[in-house]
Amino acid sequence: MVDLKSQYNFIQDEVQTELLKVLETTSFINGPAVKDFQVNLEKYLGVKHVIPCANGTDALQIALMGLELQPGDEVITADFTFAATVEVISLLKLKPVLIDVDPQTFNLDPTRIEAAITSKTKAIIPVHLFGQAADMDTINAIAARYNLFVVEDNAQGIGARYTNKKGEKTMTGTLGHIAATSFFPSKNLGAYGDGGAIFTNDDDLAHFIRGIVNHGMYERYYHDVVGVNSRLDSMQAAILNIKLKYLDFYNERRKEAAIRYSQLLSNHPNIITPYRDAVCDSHVFHQYTLRIVNADRDALVNYLQDHQIPCGVYYPVPLHRQKAYEDPEVNEANFPVTNQLVKEVISLPMHSELMLDQIEFITEKVLSFLNSN
Repeated sequence: MVDLKSQYNFIQDEVQTELLKVLETTSFINGPAVKDFQVNLEKYLGVKHVIPCANGTDALQIALMGLELQPGDEVITADFTFAATVEVISLLKLKPVLIDVDPQTFNLDPTRIEAAITSKTKAIIPVHLFGQAADMDTINAIAARYNLFVVEDNAQGIGARYTNKKGEKTMTGTLGHIAATSFFPSKNLGAYGDGGAIFTNDDDLAHFIRGIVNHGMYERYYHDVVGVNSRLDSMQAAILNIKLKYLDFYNERRKEAAIRYSQLLSNHPNIITPYRDAVCDSHVFHQYTLRIVNADRDALVNYLQDHQIPCGVYYPVPLHRQKAYEDPEVNEANFPVTNQLVKEVISLPMHSELMLDQIEFITEKVLSFLNSN
């Protein structure tokens, strides 16, 4: 699904040089590489504060901890996404309130938010799923109307540019009160291990979170707040600092691959290709995800695997049906889109090293299966 080997071959001299510097300085935790990466990512995103941490799930949890929500407070988020989003809500004894998604973008459906708001609602977590920016204008407007926090889950969307109603372009992860991202190796900006970060323009919130990520310390051995141990190590920061220079190039390559996929697949009656805007600014294609309609998606998965073509189903089970998050009060009728998507979605290989002949081979097999079944 992701060709990390070829990507590494392109940057291996830089990687080895920077890793050697970390080894020679032995500053493995919070070393100069971490600070350099933080500053460079702040400049790239146009955000005041980047707080690196150990992984993307920690980033989400720490972002919510920073808002000082109380047990029982409700957080609205999408039913169709990876479980980490609701996992951290539940770990903090908050209540996840799941709503359906938009059938075109797969993101949180803003038209369903207000009906889910109660006196206990404190935050909304929009997920920029598969690299597609959520409708932040509408979500932010609703949040402002009800005095709610907006926490962007930008784990799959780093580098996407959201165009607001005024025509202004802003990076995802800088549009809410706070945001979280992941540097898992397969991400558009991926480390060679785990890593994550929190973004905010709020000075006080940033200061609070810098304490949370480091055992609640601002001065060594003085614990001012309840914290966790979640720090990005220097070797991962060094790698990310190199790859950050190439992030726009990586994302453009993904977009080119996605456009070519869609050109080859869009005219088939059993395929719905991913939505993108005209200039493809708001989608960085962390995944290239099709909908297979009126055909056997699972049989297609098996067929592609038989032909040594990697593919994935993200996600096969809605969050509201997951055993860990089942809620007897949930009405199945409230999730028609998600319940349909889990039967139809399939993600094809997507990375910055995809070649045209590979895309043509993959699409030929997809079409061959659909045309013969």
